[in-house]
Amino acid sequence: MRHYIIDGNNLIGKIGALQNLQKKNKQSSREKLAFILESYFLGKQNIKVSLHFDGFPGESIKVQNIRIIYSGKKTADDEIKSQIEQEKNRRNLIVVSSDHNLIEFARVCGCDRKSCEDFAGGILNRSSDDEEKKKIDEMNNDEFKRLFNV
Repeated sequence: MRHYIIDGNNLIGKIGALQNLQKKNKQSSREKLAFILESYFLGKQNIKVSLHFDGFPGESIKVQNIRIIYSGKKTADDEIKSQIEQEKNRRNLIVVSSDHNLIEFARVCGCDRKSCEDFAGGILNRSSDDEEKKKIDEMNNDEFKRLFNV
């Protein structure tokens, strides 16, 4: 089973809308990221997701199949490193972060790595692809033929 370990605050910082929201309301930006990830991983088999945030929990974020971990008095990076160290099969881990120190630690431990920039691009492209597909599915055949001269 593949296990994504995601540096939540780092990922929020790479998604413009969430970054702006975080400046106004940290809890809302965390919730929106959790919902985006829930949608992204929906239906994917044999995937486990841990989403790490610095600090202490605010209101409970209710998402399916995503474990949200708060670092408390430690940093999220320290909590992620601890989770990596405790994992028996590190080859199944995919660490999502743009923190160079954390990425290097994951590399040395034999984990797959993905930068937050690349991961954010993937989840955002997928959601826009899904939007397009939904709009196409909503069109009836005549509209489609008219628009594309088919």
